[in-house]
Amino acid sequence: MGALNPDTPAMATNPKFIFFTDFDGTITTADSNDYMTDNLGYGREKRVQGNQDVLHGRLHFRDSFQGMMDSITTPFNECMEILLKNIVLDPGFKEFYNWAKENNVPIVILSGGMEPVIRALLDNLLEPGWDIQIVSNDVQSRDGKDINTKGGWNIKFHDDSIHGHDKSLEIRKYSSLPNRPTLFYAGDGVSDLSAAKETDLLFAKADKDLVVWCENENVPFVTFRDWTSIHQTCKDIAEGKITVQEAAKGRI
Repeated sequence: MGALNPDTPAMATNPKFIFFTDFDGTITTADSNDYMTDNLGYGREKRVQGNQDVLHGRLHFRDSFQGMMDSITTPFNECMEILLKNIVLDPGFKEFYNWAKENNVPIVILSGGMEPVIRALLDNLLEPGWDIQIVSNDVQSRDGKDINTKGGWNIKFHDDSIHGHDKSLEIRKYSSLPNRPTLFYAGDGVSDLSAAKETDLLFAKADKDLVVWCENENVPFVTFRDWTSIHQTCKDIAEGKITVQEAAKGRI
């Protein structure tokens, strides 16, 4: 076991690989924040326009996301009840999680979403005692109200960046280490832009905004539709069947 550094907890078991991943729309089939905005907030049309504005540099993600959350006044506990009924895991993630656990590949969730939501969903969707580090935004009271009252909660951003949560900051704690592990990242949308250039191999969900951005910015990536292909690629790399460089050349 390695010495536990509070800044790099995923290094505790001296892993050869670390898998960083977005949560909403990546580990899950639907984005919980989009779901709330579309059904409880100002609606899909305005939300999609905001994502497009971020994608093309007309708006910062932090500002777009704040607007989404401001449009939702449903009490937080009611939001959670709705999400628990409607958000499901992406096919193949549970198998990948089990493989990663058995093969000393720490999974670190880097999310623009909110930690209480992520924890509740994972409690509902994975077996008890799941072991995944979460670095994300949080939930806070609005104007001293009870969060479980109408208009009582708001998002609490992780940092002061234009992203609200600059995911590169967490990844760079690891990428700057001597003799560091191989680093992976999986994502799907505009909350992942700060992470896209930071790891050795990027998985970008097919037909989503992150693919568009990567193509526009000439950022290398491998597409995925669900976690079965991520699982197979990581397994092949871990077993020495292919290199990271070879994996990066093949878009699934």
